[in-house]
Amino acid sequence: MISKPDKNKLRLKRHKRIRGKISGTAERPRLSVFRSNKNIYAQLIDDVEGVTLASASSLAVDGKTKTEQAAAVGKAIAEAGKKNNIKSVVFDRGGYIYHGRIQALAEAARENGLEF
Repeated sequence: MISKPDKNKLRLKRHKRIRGKISGTAERPRLSVFRSNKNIYAQLIDDVEGVTLASASSLAVDGKTKTEQAAAVGKAIAEAGKKNNIKSVVFDRGGYIYHGRIQALAEAARENGLEF
């Protein structure tokens, strides 16, 4: 019997394909998103130097829906980017579909000053 592919394996395959096409620099870092069942994480990454410039997660946000938490993380990462004089980023959705929490994070980051 042929088994179904694992969802996470397919996501990692998509993520690898996306990462082959995009890269972040110090002037325009990569906004990388990771989503777990409970939380969501975002990082601004300079791939040339291999360093994380800023990060935010939903671990500090309490008592909201997961979509509202994602929007709060988007706002936090945009504010962290402003502190580091980052205005423009390359969005890396991490192989996830641009829907729900990923979309909420991206739209909140755009509304708070990040361009992508």
